[in-house]
Amino acid sequence: MRGRASRPARRRSGRLKAALLALGLLALGGAQARTVKIVSADTLELRQVDGQELVIISGENVELRVDDDVVRAKRVEFNRTRRTLTLIGSATYHSAKDNEDLRGENLVVELGKEQVSGEDVLISDARLQIRGQEVDRIPGQLRATGGYFTTCARCGRTPNDYAFRADRLIVYPGDRLVAYNAQLLLADVPVLFLPVLVLPLNDKDRQPRLEVGRDAVDGLTVLADLPFSVGGNTLGTTRLRYYENRNPSVGLGVNLRSYAPVPFVDRVDLDALAEPRPVGQTGRDVNLDFRVRGRVPLTLAVRDLDYSLSVTQRDIGRSSTDAERGVTNVQFSANVEYPLFSAALEYVDRFGPKPTTALSPPLKRPEVTVDPKPYTNGPLSADVRVTAGSYTAASNPRSPSATAQGVNITTSRLEEQHALAYTVKPWTDADLSLSNTFTGRYYGTGARTVQLNVTGTLTQRWAGSNSVSLTAKYLRTEGTSPFAFDALSGRVLSAPITLNLTTVPARDVTFGVSYTRDLFLRSDQQGNATFSLGVNRKPLSLSASAQVNPDKRTLEDVTFSATLADPDSAKVTVTPAQPATATAPARPATATRSSAWPAPNLSLSASGGYALSTGPKPLTVTAAVTGDVRSNTFSVSVTHALREPGITSVGFRYNLTRTQDTVVNALSATGDETLNPATGQLSGSHRVLWRGQYEFRTAHNLLLTRADNARSSGTLEFSVGTTSGSLNSWSVKYGGPYDLRRGGFTAPQLTGSLNLTRPGQNLAVAAAVNLPGLDQRRTELVRAELSGAAQFGSRFWISGRALYTRTRSGTYPNDRATDTLQLDPLRVSLGLGRADERPGAYLTGTLRQSFTWLDGVRQSPGPLTPVLGLTIDRCCWALQAEADLVNRRYRVAVGLPGQTGFPLFELTPDSVKVPLIPALP
Repeated sequence: MRGRASRPARRRSGRLKAALLALGLLALGGAQARTVKIVSADTLELRQVDGQELVIISGENVELRVDDDVVRAKRVEFNRTRRTLTLIGSATYHSAKDNEDLRGENLVVELGKEQVSGEDVLISDARLQIRGQEVDRIPGQLRATGGYFTTCARCGRTPNDYAFRADRLIVYPGDRLVAYNAQLLLADVPVLFLPVLVLPLNDKDRQPRLEVGRDAVDGLTVLADLPFSVGGNTLGTTRLRYYENRNPSVGLGVNLRSYAPVPFVDRVDLDALAEPRPVGQTGRDVNLDFRVRGRVPLTLAVRDLDYSLSVTQRDIGRSSTDAERGVTNVQFSANVEYPLFSAALEYVDRFGPKPTTALSPPLKRPEVTVDPKPYTNGPLSADVRVTAGSYTAASNPRSPSATAQGVNITTSRLEEQHALAYTVKPWTDADLSLSNTFTGRYYGTGARTVQLNVTGTLTQRWAGSNSVSLTAKYLRTEGTSPFAFDALSGRVLSAPITLNLTTVPARDVTFGVSYTRDLFLRSDQQGNATFSLGVNRKPLSLSASAQVNPDKRTLEDVTFSATLADPDSAKVTVTPAQPATATAPARPATATRSSAWPAPNLSLSASGGYALSTGPKPLTVTAAVTGDVRSNTFSVSVTHALREPGITSVGFRYNLTRTQDTVVNALSATGDETLNPATGQLSGSHRVLWRGQYEFRTAHNLLLTRADNARSSGTLEFSVGTTSGSLNSWSVKYGGPYDLRRGGFTAPQLTGSLNLTRPGQNLAVAAAVNLPGLDQRRTELVRAELSGAAQFGSRFWISGRALYTRTRSGTYPNDRATDTLQLDPLRVSLGLGRADERPGAYLTGTLRQSFTWLDGVRQSPGPLTPVLGLTIDRCCWALQAEADLVNRRYRVAVGLPGQTGFPLFELTPDSVKVPLIPALP
């Protein structure tokens, strides 16, 4: 609350606090309670009227939040007894869920029913505006009497192009508007009376559809989808199908969804279609999708029992030999939770032909799960779960008795799972934890499977960062399931004992040992002991690990990585002298360095290792130098295989930035080179950047000694231009295959691009030119692309894209050139209308065409085929006309809110297509 408080409010400060507290605790009033928050108000007063408690909220700009909805008014009376908000005078109620604004006098908001009612109310959203003498709004529905509605109000024209006046309106937000005794108004003049009018809104699935066509196989076809509604909670679409040459010819279907049709049912969805089978077959194929979900309140349950049912069948489009044809799948699940346990029932089945292939997922006929709540008593905890059911599923290939019954097997199964844990501190700085997890499955065939894991861990810590732990496990997995879906991967019998030691023997040094030994394995099957060492004391940073086999007494593997560096070694830290005190003697001033490393700008690193099976690992040594500015670096690295003579890789990297003047002379350079002496391969890239905007690049990947049958040594490229992402950019690149032996490019290419962008305009140009080289004789343009768009004022637009390419076939000099020019598309648009208003119509010309030349001779010559278009845009409706004068094709379509374009007719040299009229042969 903000602003000033009135005197009565200040006198009743205790009662005010009680009122505010009541507003904040509304959500505790029941399942349908709503939370009211005061965002802005000047005064607040509590009254008692006829035994009802009222909270009066007033001010110049009162704003409340009812959950996510927003209320704005001059005065609001909150009746705590009846749980209503009365908005006195002119007020606004914004529904966040439906994105609607209700404006009217003396609106009444019932918090329990989430209902809004009032007189002379104006309702508006992104598409629709409604005025009603009396309005009632409930969740999912809005009713008005004496209503006037239009979709043209947002266009800002007076009068509206079209509107409707009706005695009674029912609006289902986002779905449809139903008007009874309606008049169609054109420019506010009545022209037509309709007893019932249904206007679809923006839900595409709720749009009526009618398609008439002719097919070479099916003959005349008619597809119709007609939306309908039953009451205020059921929406549907009737589907009609007609195929002239099928037997039978007529198909029927329905798509239905219902919200809370009966108690304990929240939602019902039905999608069914019986369609005639393809030509040559008789009968109908059926697609069925039926779903129900709901809740049932139960006494003593923590929450309502929730359930769902699904029945599906898919026959349309399946061949007559498809094994899934005529199969109906049923799935039902129910869940309930009580204070001491939760339970679940699941039923999964199929009806129809017997399956001939392995089933996945399994059928459950049914499955019941009981899961008691975890039990805890001090350091002890226990969690148990039991599942029982009858299943039909794919047979386990590892079970001979199961595969003998076929690809699928049916039997019962009982599954018991439990997890026990116990944690205690036996003495100081020690922890003991014990756990037992078990899963046992018992089948009606007599088979069983067991998964057992018993674990005990004792950990002792000392001196802060030092610890040692001993872990013992007993793992047992055995048995063969008759089902494939819960089959175990194999038999396991293991008793590993693991010792872990982590210690800090000296400052900045860590040492660790880890070893696991399985009591059921032979000595030659045991793993290695792992030793790790870490040193982080300037200037040395070292990490190393070793794998040792205690039984063989062999060193199996060693890896290490070490770095010598200290950028702070040149800095001196001075500690001031300390005078003597009553408890401490005097101390002189001291000067210390972080380390004795003599070169703060130099770092040396090395990495390598050893493996018993392969011998020494490659050794890599790197030296890096850092300039006075940390961004300036130069490093050299050398790698030696050790097992073979010679160096396998030599490389360097650099990063240089000039910093004398970052504005006038901001210059930076980066690059890297890598040479493999064994193969003679040299690769690298270099980049020079100026002022963060212009850059020069070069990259190469070359073989210093190439094979005699190769035509080039690799690639070499140079480029200059602006950095990527620039608003206006350009680039030029030259390069291609390069031959070091002959000393030149074999087939060089020069490419360039230019992109310019300004408000309302953009232009992009790109081209590629082949230049003469050792293996390329001609200079010719092989690719050019031009695209752009420009707007001149508010009335004229032009855009387009043109692409030219040249390819050659044959052998020089007798090869032939094929040139292609694609215009995709070129478009010119002109807006028509008054100068001081937005255009009401647009005239467009579009050209999409491809031209091909072979050795300069145009192939398949023909005239240009531009398409002329006219669009009349009235904001709430649009008319589109298109004319292809050369091909003599003409089309007209109309568009309304919530629709794309409904075709009125299409005229071609061969046919005339008009919706609702069958196409004639």
